[in-house]
Amino acid sequence: MAEVLDVALRLVVIVIAFLTLPLIVGQTEHKAMAHMQSRLGPMYAGGFHGWAQLIADGVKFVQKEDVIPAAADRRVFALAPAVGLLPYLIVMIVIPVGPGLFGADLDVGLFFVLAVMGVGVLGSIMAGWSSANKYSVLGGMRAAAQLMSYELPLVLAASSVAMAAGTLSLPGIVEAWRWWWLPWQAVGAVVFFVAGLAELRRPPFDMPIADSEIIMGPMTEYTGIRFALFMLAEYVGIVVVSALTTVLFLGGWNGPLLPGPVWTLIKIFALAFVVIWIRVSFPRLRADQLQKLAWVGLVPLALFQLALTGVVKVLAG
Repeated sequence: MAEVLDVALRLVVIVIAFLTLPLIVGQTEHKAMAHMQSRLGPMYAGGFHGWAQLIADGVKFVQKEDVIPAAADRRVFALAPAVGLLPYLIVMIVIPVGPGLFGADLDVGLFFVLAVMGVGVLGSIMAGWSSANKYSVLGGMRAAAQLMSYELPLVLAASSVAMAAGTLSLPGIVEAWRWWWLPWQAVGAVVFFVAGLAELRRPPFDMPIADSEIIMGPMTEYTGIRFALFMLAEYVGIVVVSALTTVLFLGGWNGPLLPGPVWTLIKIFALAFVVIWIRVSFPRLRADQLQKLAWVGLVPLALFQLALTGVVKVLAG
């Protein structure tokens, strides 16, 4: 009975985090972009500092009509937002926040995370294909091509950390982490973080949903709460990528003075702010630039990091 209660409590905490942390990141993005780009709108809703902007967005999405195109595949169209969102909830089950604070410790946790995250792009492909809209299909194809390009450097960078730690368990990687891994795995950290942003299709890698060119790509025909689920998936993805970067490259809960879980959250939100900062600062890449960055830039760097890790491990052993 105690084991059942423990599992139930862990799942409740994960669901609460799944529903809360992305909203905090979304509210932070509203305020950060308002200050960085002098956007006045998000600073007025609700009065003081626009505190009700996120609530206003939620009410707006709920009130909008749920429209499904007449020629659409209705079942696939309705299922696509859930397919794009749920993989991130599953990934959060194995991400450790502190010693013993995780949903499940899998011996192949890193492999599990990378495999499940790759499923999320199916939501975009399903949305594009089922919408019976050529712009949506084009957006879905772009999303698939982008995933194929950036999955390789993402996996290679994560493999470097697993090789260094000698385990695929995420808590095991955090426990094996040492401060001198920061310079040792720095190249892999940058590659992993950039590839993660590209898989999320966050600016400057938002070519598949370029709203000024192909009108939100695979989400063109979505309205109301279904569209909101796609937006929620993006913010959950920011939290997940930031958490994985924290666990793999920044030592997770390791840090002085403060409790371990506090350090984990500080690092996650610092990286989430970097994601927002990048969105504000860089223009969107063209399709050829996006592919060139992956194959000419990130893949060689990831291979270099993997080779460096192997050399250091052999010399140290």
